[in-house]
Amino acid sequence: MSPVRRPAGLQLRLLLSYLVVLAIALGAVALGVRLIAPALFNRLMDAHMQPGGMGAAMTAAMRSITENAFQEALVQAIVLAVVVATLVAVGVSVFVTTRITTPIRRLARASQLIARGEYRVRVDTDEPDEIGDLAESFNRMAEALESTERRRVALIADVAHELRTPLATLQGYLEGLVDGVVMPSTDLWPQLHEQTTRMSRLVQDLEELSRVESGAAPVHPAPVSPDALVEAAIAGVAPRFAERDVALRVALTARLPDVLVDRDRGLQVLTNLLTNALRYTPAGGTVTVSAAGDEDAVRFQVRDTGVGIPAAHLPRLFDRFYRVDPSRTRAQGGSGIGLTIARALVEAHGGRIWAESAGRGEGSTFSFTLPLARGPHPAGS
Repeated sequence: MSPVRRPAGLQLRLLLSYLVVLAIALGAVALGVRLIAPALFNRLMDAHMQPGGMGAAMTAAMRSITENAFQEALVQAIVLAVVVATLVAVGVSVFVTTRITTPIRRLARASQLIARGEYRVRVDTDEPDEIGDLAESFNRMAEALESTERRRVALIADVAHELRTPLATLQGYLEGLVDGVVMPSTDLWPQLHEQTTRMSRLVQDLEELSRVESGAAPVHPAPVSPDALVEAAIAGVAPRFAERDVALRVALTARLPDVLVDRDRGLQVLTNLLTNALRYTPAGGTVTVSAAGDEDAVRFQVRDTGVGIPAAHLPRLFDRFYRVDPSRTRAQGGSGIGLTIARALVEAHGGRIWAESAGRGEGSTFSFTLPLARGPHPAGS
């Protein structure tokens, strides 16, 4: 049920409040003049009618006539002043209330459009006052909502696209089995299992990303040695590197201070970056893991001699489902969420993550920082 509209309600109330204040002020002036002016007039007349004064010869009748004329002139002057003051006050009040209520009406209309899902609407922010600040805050909110809506739509489209291929494969095989076109065999079951595994991995990655971005994923930072973190990540991925004939090297600066990180989450970030480097490094290539101390953090780097990344793609590498080469399949390029999860985890620890590359064929370097253990605990710890 929509709320009842009251056109110009605020403007009318402001105008009435101004008129009430004006009426009280004018009433006080008129009452004061009415009570004070006659007594003051008589006192001045008495002073002039003293012996030797200018009004000594004035009779009582003339004095009465003069007093009445004075009061009548005073009343007319007050009435004229009230009329002029009221007209001026009404004009000024209309101008002021219009300046106040017009941007508020624009905000109200824009908020109704936002409520209907039209997130591109914006309001003018020309007013250099609190209303202008409110409009700027509204625009920032609208931009955030529009960005969230774009990500939501893109996510739905991406998930649908990612699930379509394995589902189509499964459907094709199952229909073939039902129709008798495809016969059960020991070669068929691994293929079906691979497709279901892809879907399961995608769902797990999406669940993990949702937990991390919403802050629901548990993060318990504690002092951890960078050497131990790198060694644990290397031990976990070394067999896959050996299988792909990609060299894995470590370059650590001696005596690095401890970092404040959830060990499992830090290990997850390094593993994601190492897996990504392995995926895009051909046989015979090299992936190097290094760590060095900064002023208030330790910078970890995963550098590869792989296919490289064009500069235009670097800002979007950490977007979910983003691929530099659209021709690569998800079996070759992963789910497209690993780097997004890595960014969310690093930022949850108060660090930052970025990528660098000289271009195609020049390899790439992924770097991230973690705060030192002696520093303040990051938000969410």
